[in-house]
Amino acid sequence: MYSAMFRCASRGESGCDVALPLDEVVYRCPRCGGLLEVVHDLVPLSMRSGSDWCALFDARWGATRAPYDSGVWAKHEVVAPHVKRDNVVSLHEGNTHLMLAKRYGADLGVEQVYVKQCGTSHTGSFKDLGMTVLVSTVNQMIADGKKIPAIACASTGDTSAALAAYAAVAGIKAIVILPRGKISTAQLVQPLANGAQVLALDTDFDGCMRIVQDLAERDGVYLANSMNSLRLEGQKTVALEIVQQLEWSVPDWVIIPGGNLGNVSALGAGFQLLNDLGIVRKKPRICVAQTAHANPLYVSYTRDFAPLEPVAARTTLASAIQIGNPVSFAKAVRALRACDGVVAQATEQQLADAAARADRYGLFTCPHTGVALAALEQLVERGLVKPEHRAVVVSTASGLKFTDFKVGYHEARLGGVAPRHRNVPVELPADYAAVRDEVRRGLGA
Repeated sequence: MYSAMFRCASRGESGCDVALPLDEVVYRCPRCGGLLEVVHDLVPLSMRSGSDWCALFDARWGATRAPYDSGVWAKHEVVAPHVKRDNVVSLHEGNTHLMLAKRYGADLGVEQVYVKQCGTSHTGSFKDLGMTVLVSTVNQMIADGKKIPAIACASTGDTSAALAAYAAVAGIKAIVILPRGKISTAQLVQPLANGAQVLALDTDFDGCMRIVQDLAERDGVYLANSMNSLRLEGQKTVALEIVQQLEWSVPDWVIIPGGNLGNVSALGAGFQLLNDLGIVRKKPRICVAQTAHANPLYVSYTRDFAPLEPVAARTTLASAIQIGNPVSFAKAVRALRACDGVVAQATEQQLADAAARADRYGLFTCPHTGVALAALEQLVERGLVKPEHRAVVVSTASGLKFTDFKVGYHEARLGGVAPRHRNVPVELPADYAAVRDEVRRGLGA
């Protein structure tokens, strides 16, 4: 009953009418070379009312029976109807907490600031949401008789962890290509532990991306990066979950860090789907936050979304978004235009301090979430996020994957960063009087 297909993402501008099945091994439009996107047949979807969709999704929330125990597969009909239940590869991803950071918001002067904790998923990042759809599709293709020797990705850490885990569950070979020395130890060990073939190259992410595309084109491995629009189908459920967790209402702002820009493209698709299904009647404003060391979208935005000019991404604490030539640039611009979006950038000092400031209110944020939090602070200062607004910051990964960043901040070892919110242990003898005096000092007594 429900169906979807690949369509050319630039069809509205180029007139490209390419339509391909989702089990086709293809990543770009064979006619114009543009990226593809997944388009759902809205006719059967519209036979169910918006309120009925809400009731169905609410009934599945928190389910214990597969596949609906997954936040992604609980929305099977609008995500990946081509995958049969028996071929779903899931690690119970999604259904992540939408945390009301009340005291943090009060510090900013905003009544409602929420943090969408995507890092509480199985491998510790939002990449699980897209990878379950992609690996499930490959699993379905193999079950249907297609020959796929392996799934491969270029990664700055989180994508490789997700691919390795889901491929291990499915029993499919995974190949991971990383920039040597540019990801955290915790991120490197994840694909190694899950048995992936890990190749560390003397280049940056963009260099890794070029090589993995060559492998896909010449050697038949299946490409798992976000230029494969199946990934975005899973990631769009972040938008659906946010609205569902806000009792089917739309926040005023969503702020998300951006590197390869598949994430904001997915958010835009999710909010559009909610409108197409009649669940909501508006969209939030979206802010994409980039690090100043890798900011091609921000540069484009300051020039009224001028065509992409790739930059040489410099080393940044937010290593997962150290990307100078984002694949999903055009999709991201389209999503931002549709959501009256803006782009902000954060320096190393700003992102490190923003992460530490939020941690003082109970969070434990990764550096990429720090970029988004720094952007939120800028939006508040500029008066775009107002005191009465509801703002949602998408936390893309667990801070536990970046303990070196946390330790380095509080030990003042992050190059070029003077930590405003530094906290260090006080070393004392095992003496009651000394401890009492220090406690009283800390209490201001």
